[in-house]
Amino acid sequence: MAITETPAADTVQRHDLLTAALGGGRVVDRVEIKRIELAPGQSTGPHRHPCPVVGHILSGSIRFQIEGRPAKTLRAGDAFFEPANLRIRSFDNSSAREPATFVAYYLLGAEDREIIEMLA
Repeated sequence: MAITETPAADTVQRHDLLTAALGGGRVVDRVEIKRIELAPGQSTGPHRHPCPVVGHILSGSIRFQIEGRPAKTLRAGDAFFEPANLRIRSFDNSSAREPATFVAYYLLGAEDREIIEMLA
């Protein structure tokens, strides 16, 4: 009879959500973490960040599109990556009825002062 081991109930479970290649030999000096809440249908508007941004959706759904790439819908539990200095066409609440909340981690270098630049 074969004996099989079952994981203990208190075993830590780790699930891969995202691997983001920062590129360019970037040195992260500090991290700013923001919880951001969007009202139903609210748009962030076109923007870019001087630093890489990683984050995850807490609630609701977000329409996310980086310039030149296909749009996608992010839902609660999904992780995202916004590369430094690329135009973000949309990061919008895709629901007209429900709010959306996400956490963004801004990976800042020593010289970075601003976390976002709004674009036309």
